[in-house]
Amino acid sequence: MDADYLIDRRRLKRRLTFWRTAAIIAVVAAVTAGIYKYSGGASGEYIAQLNITGVIHNDLKRLAAIEKIRKDDDVKALIVRINSPGGTVVGGEALYQALNRVRREKPVIAVMDELATSAGYMIAVAADRIFAHEGTITGSIGVLFQTAEVTELLKKLGIKFEAIKSAPLKAEPSPFSKVTPEVRAATKLLVDDMYAMFIDMVVKGRDMKPEKVRNLADGRVYTGRMALKNGLIDAIGGERQARSWLAKEKKIKKSLPIRDIRIHREVEDWLDYASSIVQKTSLSERLTLDGLVSVWHPWWK
Repeated sequence: MDADYLIDRRRLKRRLTFWRTAAIIAVVAAVTAGIYKYSGGASGEYIAQLNITGVIHNDLKRLAAIEKIRKDDDVKALIVRINSPGGTVVGGEALYQALNRVRREKPVIAVMDELATSAGYMIAVAADRIFAHEGTITGSIGVLFQTAEVTELLKKLGIKFEAIKSAPLKAEPSPFSKVTPEVRAATKLLVDDMYAMFIDMVVKGRDMKPEKVRNLADGRVYTGRMALKNGLIDAIGGERQARSWLAKEKKIKKSLPIRDIRIHREVEDWLDYASSIVQKTSLSERLTLDGLVSVWHPWWK
């Protein structure tokens, strides 16, 4: 009796161990599947959505996410939602090129929210079709290079700044020296070259004549209604109208789910991102945009 009892106990333990292990594996699998689905990794066809907000910088993580979307056969279209005053020229240019690569393989739709100006409009022209609300502020096509000159202030404080340079235009314009005609001319060449690049983007993206684009690209902003009248956008609307257009023109089912592109960042990336948010005041944000920028900020004098 004792021997049979011990054998039965061992069999029971083995069964319990088996089922406990199976239960743990099932729970882990369910949790993993849930996390995978929540992160946008669920299988099946869908429409990807990229949200571009705030000041635009050259974000390598975001560019990598866009490239991943381009290669994903399950992605049938890309909606780019824009709510940005613009940013650096390089940031806008990099996004424009990345979206153009996607556009060669699948439809790209731009949907403007409250604000899509300067570099924000630059990336919109990479889309097959641009939607905006009637009250959307857009346009501000142009480039600027800002500097400050504090020589008179330093003089009053009794501070004399001196720089030994290899050539007169090295490190110019500088806040510690007067802007000479030569410096102004050299800097204007930079601005004009990037402005010509911006014009060319709009000409190609909107299929407009260069003369018309230059007439519209004097730096002014437009409402969505004005932009539609001038050919800078295609239609008034938002996500619903974008989906209707995709269904009608590209035969993409309205029933397909829309999934946000989630940009995976390391802890260090999130710390940098949080730091940039803290810095975004009207003054510090301006100072963090070094070099050539395409940004609309009318509240700065």
